[in-house]
Amino acid sequence: MSTLAVLVVLLLVLVGLLVVGGLAYIVHRRPALTGPLSVAIAGAAVLVAVVTTVATAAAR
Repeated sequence: MSTLAVLVVLLLVLVGLLVVGGLAYIVHRRPALTGPLSVAIAGAAVLVAVVTTVATAAAR
């Protein structure tokens, strides 16, 4: 994997962690939406899918 691909994956991970943390915080502030843990896990699953796609494309 090239250095650029590694940096892109790292950036996606950092942005994804911010998004997951933001989702958990928003749901924690308004519990009527849904459980904070389920929203954070759903966001993390999307992050894993994106990172896997990028890593697979970079390996080709």
